[in-house]
Amino acid sequence: MQDDLFGAPPSPPPSPPSSAPAPPAASAAPGGRKPASRKAVGAVQLAPQALQWQALADQLPQGLRMGVSTWSYPGWEGLIWDGAYDKSVLAKKGLEAYGRHPLMRTVCVDRSFWRPLTASQYLAFAGQVPADFRFVVKCPSVVTDAQVRDEDGKGMSLNPVFLQPDLAVTSFVEPTLEGLGEQLGVLVFQLSPMTWGLLSRPTELLARLQAMLDAVRAALAAHPLGAQIIVAVEVRDPELLTPELADTLRAAGATFCLGLHGKMPPIEEQLVFLRRLWPSPLVCRWNLNREFGAYGYPDAQTKHDPFDEIRTPDVHTRAILAKTIDGITSRGLPAFVTVSNDAEGCAPRSIALLAEAVVQAQAARIQRLP
Repeated sequence: MQDDLFGAPPSPPPSPPSSAPAPPAASAAPGGRKPASRKAVGAVQLAPQALQWQALADQLPQGLRMGVSTWSYPGWEGLIWDGAYDKSVLAKKGLEAYGRHPLMRTVCVDRSFWRPLTASQYLAFAGQVPADFRFVVKCPSVVTDAQVRDEDGKGMSLNPVFLQPDLAVTSFVEPTLEGLGEQLGVLVFQLSPMTWGLLSRPTELLARLQAMLDAVRAALAAHPLGAQIIVAVEVRDPELLTPELADTLRAAGATFCLGLHGKMPPIEEQLVFLRRLWPSPLVCRWNLNREFGAYGYPDAQTKHDPFDEIRTPDVHTRAILAKTIDGITSRGLPAFVTVSNDAEGCAPRSIALLAEAVVQAQAARIQRLP
């Protein structure tokens, strides 16, 4: 059964049954052209063309939530936005329109990684989206980064509060629960690249992680909504993908976040690790196309800007991810998948293509049933 869930992708599956309405081609989604002037500041509206994705959304598993990683990109005009807006306007007012897109049932709040947010800020987010919407939120780096870094990301000194349990609860768990309430879906603890000194002492590192995760789980257990929250740990050091890490996550009731990024192995190798935690929800952040390498973020940004088209397609990752989504959701487990522009060039288009691939994977699995 696990091989069915996480194995290599099959031959290209057949199209969905003809009785289902054909999903619109992601490559043909509108967008790209921009008027000469920006729209006057006001309520940001969903692009009318976005409603074409409703038929495709209706075919997706109920347990699947897909979304973008940060929503303030003007290049999504015609895909998400009804017109041309400045980035600052979209950051403040775009979430309401985004939350009405048929395919977007979650979003990753990245800004919380750089600085802790308050309960009132999270409450403002929750007030802009439908009741069924769920947030994926990243823990502040002051908790999850072993180093104190300069503006360029270079480590300057060791972080004295790295994985500090009380800080994780007070700066992250409590404000997200208070502000987002039922709309909190996943707490992500992204462990930034570590020094060799820490990586060479895995027992000490995992003991710290265990203590923090235990405190997080205790805080969730004390809250009426805590049982529904998924806790996921993402790493940026392949050396950490060990049986001992899997044991630590399992003991704390946490799962592993697939981090599809140049610093990490390809998806099929990370799925080998994820098997150790089965059965478990799927949490995946598709961040950076491996074509750009471990430190290729600036190059990806340059190539992909203004993030309105697929410019670096990754059919291989998409196919395996779609099959994994289908395998996990067909067992009744939830799946949260967030996509960055730098996965392929345009996150909304990547999500549409992934949705089509999931529907095809569903159809292929059903066709194989006795």
